[in-house]
Amino acid sequence: MSESEKVKGPASYFPSIEKTYGRPISYWQEIIRTQEGKAHMQIVAFLKETHGLGHGHANALVAATLVERKS
Repeated sequence: MSESEKVKGPASYFPSIEKTYGRPISYWQEIIRTQEGKAHMQIVAFLKETHGLGHGHANALVAATLVERKS
């Protein structure tokens, strides 16, 4: 894979998230989607406190998922 083909941004964390927590990204995105009306950092805190995700992983998942709200 060349430099220009590498995944960048929040999605670059996805392989590590799946490996670390044993769940597909779609699992985490469904949880995030249920947090309607909450701010980005509130959802990050929820994932960290409730599901034990690290800050970087939680932040990447929330950022990638909330982009849907803007569409």
